[in-house]
Amino acid sequence: MGQEVVTGLQSNPELTGRRKTPESSKAVSAVPVNLPFFDDFSGKSVTPSAIWWSDDFAFINNTYSDKQITIGIATLDALDNNGKLYERANTEGFEADHLTSQPINLSYPATDNIWLSFYYQPGGLGDIPEPRDSLTLQFFAPEENKWYSVWKTPGVPDEGFKPVIIRIQNPRYLKQGFMFRFVNWASLAQFDDLSMVGNCDQWNLDYVYIDRNRNSADTAIADVAFRTPLKSVLKTHEAMPWKQFKQVSLQEMGSFIPIHYRNNDKITRNVTRNFEIRDMFTNTVSHSFSAGATNIEPYKNVDYNANLIYTFNNSNADSALFKITCSLKTDDFDPKSNDTITYLQVFLNYFAYDDGTAEGGYGINGQGSRNAMVAYRFKSFLQDTVRALNICFNDSYLNSNQRSFDLMIWDDNNGLPGNVLYSAENMIVEPGDNLNGFTTYVLPDGVMVNGVFYAGWKQRTETFLNAGFDVNTPNLGRQFYWLNGQWLKSQKEGSVMIRPVTGPPLKTTSSDNQPVPENTVRFRIWPNPAKDYINIRSDDLLLSGSAFISVIDMQGREVLKVPFSERIDISHLRTGIYTVVPFTGTTRIGFFRLVKIN
Repeated sequence: MGQEVVTGLQSNPELTGRRKTPESSKAVSAVPVNLPFFDDFSGKSVTPSAIWWSDDFAFINNTYSDKQITIGIATLDALDNNGKLYERANTEGFEADHLTSQPINLSYPATDNIWLSFYYQPGGLGDIPEPRDSLTLQFFAPEENKWYSVWKTPGVPDEGFKPVIIRIQNPRYLKQGFMFRFVNWASLAQFDDLSMVGNCDQWNLDYVYIDRNRNSADTAIADVAFRTPLKSVLKTHEAMPWKQFKQVSLQEMGSFIPIHYRNNDKITRNVTRNFEIRDMFTNTVSHSFSAGATNIEPYKNVDYNANLIYTFNNSNADSALFKITCSLKTDDFDPKSNDTITYLQVFLNYFAYDDGTAEGGYGINGQGSRNAMVAYRFKSFLQDTVRALNICFNDSYLNSNQRSFDLMIWDDNNGLPGNVLYSAENMIVEPGDNLNGFTTYVLPDGVMVNGVFYAGWKQRTETFLNAGFDVNTPNLGRQFYWLNGQWLKSQKEGSVMIRPVTGPPLKTTSSDNQPVPENTVRFRIWPNPAKDYINIRSDDLLLSGSAFISVIDMQGREVLKVPFSERIDISHLRTGIYTVVPFTGTTRIGFFRLVKIN
């Protein structure tokens, strides 16, 4: 029967949009790593550090667990290093990701007590591996040129991160050039609808550590660390239009900054909490304070709300950007890379409840789901016009969700979607190529709203549309679906990634109002936010000698126009939000937002 369904991703946009460069390519180092070997995966890259690891199949992230012991985890799953399902993926079982160390110098006697420890978690916020799936640890014997399995666990229920410690004492491993690797075996779920086939069987790793003079009880790490990234400090939104926020700033502004950190040490530790909010348009500190010092008991998680007596404010009329930084002052011996977290609070022209990263796919599927509808409740705090809906649709297996749907906006009827304010029939599911995979569906004449309204879609078949689903942000009863003649409150934890765009008509330049043609060239941009350079990848544009890039500020002024290249210098631009527009000749072939930071 028809029902809500959440599945794994068929591709990972953060990896598919990554351009491999010589600097990012992983290879076996010619110089062995000396002990200690330690990685907590708190770097800024989405792939493992080449200092410690010789391959890039694992995904470094902060989104696939809600039980982290530090920020940054390595996730092994069913997607390759290009962010796509492995070609060998099947329902019977297959060898999926590897996480392989660089060669390590282990030319020591066994009496030096060398131990390898790590923490692992099955599933997390992803798919829990089945008993037939497994995570395996293997050691490499350099002189034999052979791998040996030394530890293995089958898929088990998720109970959080668990420590493992293994002694390395066999003479075959105590050599220069020793390596170790984690390998996961996965199996795809069986679905009749190919659009529901997706990533599965995740394993999360943290705190991988090898050193001498350890023992079997030595699993504690002398480290006080943030456990989760920062999120919006607004009460109900991740992002919202600046003019809307200014209308209700006192009621929408949060009264505290929530942080989550942990003492992973076996002794009580002291830590000082510091906070800063910086206006990125003026590059000035708007607010800063300290929450003082406190003692933390061993292995304790701390969820702390730092009182915030401040409201975002500047003189901009249409947009604002603030950077929130939280830091822990800890002992000198404490690893520092996990002691600082930041968040960019964006105010542009859209409402968002999601954090911009999909961990799954959402849809209504099954018998009776033809004409099923999905609606997300929003509230306009002043009379405004919805100009577009940004929707994140995921890539699906063999493009099987490239289907039509009806775009919908409703008014409110006692807490449920009511009258249809707008509908556009036969829209096509298009996985987006711009930031975070969103596709913009423009409403030609706009829709006037004031107060509560709902945005979503009506499907035309009994098939899964596979919309991006952010499992890290609860929908708090705002998400609904229509099935069998009635509106029902969603039972899925997380948020469908749909964002209403409001304000004046969408324009990218003062002279170009032509629609984007149907054969829009696909391109990607990274990093975003960016400081000095942006990289743009589009093989189609590279073939065109007449292609160029235009950068437009929020006032509609063209501040940069350069011939198309894969790397563009933006260091001279002021901090702010821009529209990047690629052209071939006089034809605009798309646009996307860019956040410029200092």
